[in-house]
Amino acid sequence: MKTGLGLTKKTRFFMNVINVPFQIRKSKIFCISMQRNGTTSVGNFLRDHGFRVARWSDSRHNNWSYKWQLGDYEAIFNSIAFKSFQAYEDDPWWLPDFYRVLNYRFPKSKFILFHRDSDIWFNSMMRYSDGKTLGNTHRHCRVYRRLTEYYTRLEMDTLFKPTENEIDNLMVIDENLREHYKQVYDEYNKEAIDYFRKYGPNKIFVSRLEDKKKWIKLGKFLKIDVKSGYE
Repeated sequence: MKTGLGLTKKTRFFMNVINVPFQIRKSKIFCISMQRNGTTSVGNFLRDHGFRVARWSDSRHNNWSYKWQLGDYEAIFNSIAFKSFQAYEDDPWWLPDFYRVLNYRFPKSKFILFHRDSDIWFNSMMRYSDGKTLGNTHRHCRVYRRLTEYYTRLEMDTLFKPTENEIDNLMVIDENLREHYKQVYDEYNKEAIDYFRKYGPNKIFVSRLEDKKKWIKLGKFLKIDVKSGYE
């Protein structure tokens, strides 16, 4: 038997769905913010306002990032899991240049990009995995342009045994790499913003993560009501 609390949550969700404008309900919504930029909070916001959201666990379960790595995009898009969601946060949506594919594959889609001070972002990257590369080492090195170091380790270090798709955290992120990571981060954000400025200025919402009014502004972008003080 469902509890009163559960029924309330379910009822509230469907009321939120009804309040989503029809044209938005027909759109795919992709959060393309790089990791450690509030992607989970974006997913929570979309869920709280009536969208069916694919989270990191859904991506992990369906190996979407690995399929991105293989270049097998249609295996992602044609999957039952992908088709069952309207909004998507975390990887693989922010992975290099994937927003270009998404924009053309889903021409009515909307995009969300949060960014913040690059030093604060890098500090978060170092803390998150205790100074180790986040997630799968090969994929991380591809994203953050460390493949030369990766393949040197692979050739020279017999104890270095990276996996194809597992979370293995095999390399280090430290202060020596701060400027390198910041460059990758800043270039990604600038390039994504410039791309949509040219090819879809009305399709993307861009905000600083530190902006206290970001949720109200995102609600206006998506044409949904957001209560004052939403956190």
